[in-house]
Amino acid sequence: MKQILTLAFLALLAGSGCNNGTHGKDTGTTQQITAAETETRSTSGGHWKGSFSNGLKGAKISFDVDGKELKELTFQGYWRCSGKLELTTLGPKEGFAIKGNQVDGIIKEQGFYFELHGNFSGNKASGTLRIAFVAGGCDTYKLNWTAEKA
Repeated sequence: MKQILTLAFLALLAGSGCNNGTHGKDTGTTQQITAAETETRSTSGGHWKGSFSNGLKGAKISFDVDGKELKELTFQGYWRCSGKLELTTLGPKEGFAIKGNQVDGIIKEQGFYFELHGNFSGNKASGTLRIAFVAGGCDTYKLNWTAEKA
């Protein structure tokens, strides 16, 4: 019983100390969350999954957002290699920078070319992706994607 009263007393003290005696008056120190901060928070982390509206049916895109970086981009689907369709799963080791609610970048790794553009809006994102491997004559061509936070 003594512990409960002590905890209740401490809670009352903590509650009254938070407003510094203003009793509900706005002191002007309240922080407002801007629309940009809301967008950044919604894209600040997590795993995303999506699909493509053009190209071959069944292709998938996935990636992780970690702070201001899009990482672990993965394309799963068919691309054309020397005139033939080949099923592949690939993505760059490097990540893409996110600025505001946009990602725009090109990564060149070991003969592969990854071009990604996109916009985030809450828990949804959309953009374009192109992956090419010049030495192998392989290309996804420009694909339009949409994704949602998983």
